Amino acid sequence: MVVIAIAGWFYYANQGVVSTASTTATSTAGTTGTSGDTGQTQTQPSAPTVVTDSTVAPTNSTAVVTGTVTPNGTQTAYWYEFGTTSNLGSKTSVESIGSGWSPIPSPGYITGLATNTQYYYRLDAENQYGSINGTTYSFSTNNTPAVHGSVPTVSSNVAENVNATGATLTASINPRSSQTTYWFEYGTDTTFGQVSGFQSAGNSATAVAGSATISGLNSHTTYYFRVDAQNQYGTVNGTTQSFMTTGPAASAAPVVTTQLASAVGTTTATLNGTVNPSGTQTTYWFEYSTDSLLGSVLTHSTARQSTGSTPTTASAQAQISSLQPSTKYYYVVVAQNSAGVVRGDKQTFTTK
Repeated sequence: MVVIAIAGWFYYANQGVVSTASTTATSTAGTTGTSGDTGQTQTQPSAPTVVTDSTVAPTNSTAVVTGTVTPNGTQTAYWYEFGTTSNLGSKTSVESIGSGWSPIPSPGYITGLATNTQYYYRLDAENQYGSINGTTYSFSTNNTPAVHGSVPTVSSNVAENVNATGATLTASINPRSSQTTYWFEYGTDTTFGQVSGFQSAGNSATAVAGSATISGLNSHTTYYFRVDAQNQYGTVNGTTQSFMTTGPAASAAPVVTTQLASAVGTTTATLNGTVNPSGTQTTYWFEYSTDSLLGSVLTHSTARQSTGSTPTTASAQAQISSLQPSTKYYYVVVAQNSAGVVRGDKQTFTTK
């Protein structure tokens, strides 16, 4: 769905607008900083992937340029450098493209150009992992009068229909009379990290409602989101909003620690440890054996005891008897809740 939506935006950018006054730019030999034009898929957060588009819509004093930026998992900004030589020297305003993993169209609007003049340009992007330069291309302005436009205006609204695993994100988008695409970023912190599908907001001169239904969320968790929108003149970001999903918090495995045994006698001992139920109903027990591997044949288990479902650490203890004198024993504390079974580190004691 994302690929189709992006492709649809490019049809607009490269056909619906450019066709009346377009030029296919030529690349500059020996340009530097083209490592962004790899198209490689990343599995870990990394520097952005940058692809400059060679198609330009110039007039006598402006140019609409575009490309794609893949944020690669962390908040990323982009801009265009341009100039009358391949050394460039000027730049457009810096715009945020979010933190997703998909290539996102990254339009730019260059103004204040001289008529019938050759210009060079490239798309650049940066995040915390590095700054990447796209390929440098060139175009020439002409005698076509400039048609000035504006980036969209947006506002992130509230989340609706919130449940344990999903919500509907809403926003208001004003395309400002240019074909506009919008999407939502969301995640469990303000760096977001997840992106909804791309949707069209049309090309009206008044605000329209936008929304996206998201799923696969964690219950009882705070999520942050914002709306992003772009037309041929650039990209804008809405304010960050938040909501909390319903239901109990997702289960977490208990945390356990095996501690030193106490009251060790000839045939008895007290086994000790700690258990944190992680907020979920939990039981614990001890396993002990003369076998250092705590194999199933020789291993004994104490009766199960409940720790309740508190989110705090509590003491765990069990008295054992019928032990062999002057014998080394191995033991661990074990706890279980709906998220799984956890065993502590192994400890030892020797009866008297």
